[in-house]
Amino acid sequence: MIKLTTLFIFCCSLLPITMQAQERITLQDGTVLNVFIKAPESAANQASPLVILMGGGPGNASISQDTSRWLGSGFAERGWMVAVPISPNNRSFRGGANNALIAELINELQKRDDVATGKVLLAGVSNGGMSALEIARRDPQNYFGVAAVPAISSSDTDNEALKGFPVYLRIGGSDQLNWADRFDETVTSLTDAGVVLDADVLDGAPHMFRMEWESLGSWLQEIQK
Repeated sequence: MIKLTTLFIFCCSLLPITMQAQERITLQDGTVLNVFIKAPESAANQASPLVILMGGGPGNASISQDTSRWLGSGFAERGWMVAVPISPNNRSFRGGANNALIAELINELQKRDDVATGKVLLAGVSNGGMSALEIARRDPQNYFGVAAVPAISSSDTDNEALKGFPVYLRIGGSDQLNWADRFDETVTSLTDAGVVLDADVLDGAPHMFRMEWESLGSWLQEIQK
């Protein structure tokens, strides 16, 4: 975990510094989540579809802010309302208790006039990508799909709940954590469960990589049809 967090912070430190809007969202049970919100650049006074985007490592404030700036901006440019939650306990959003917070966050955000109701997109980087897959397995019918950039899935992971579910997966070919070595295992784990998978290894790319917005953008349009 320490190695993963250090790598994420180093890569994000190469990005230009911009300020993001951070809000405190109170959930139904009283839990307060700090969330970076990025609105679409041209919403035209219409409710925008929501993407919950989760950062890597422990999902702390620094990582979540960098994720909002680096990846969230691309979603916002394509018409999505972006919410990047900060982990309340420095443990990302993996595991049952933290998973459940995301569903509650969605409920609160969809009460807003500028956020569309209905299905939501889950997206995540590294630990955030695996968090997104875990959350989707709980209630896949509530989500458009998962964009995991990157994530891995073990051969013993039960992905049966994701049968027919769209997943966009990218892993860097020169991933410093050797995740590319687990690409075939991950693909098999997902496809054997019936996942509708769009997966590829990006030649020469590190653990954190520049998004292929041409392919990801096409995938986003397809899952919204």
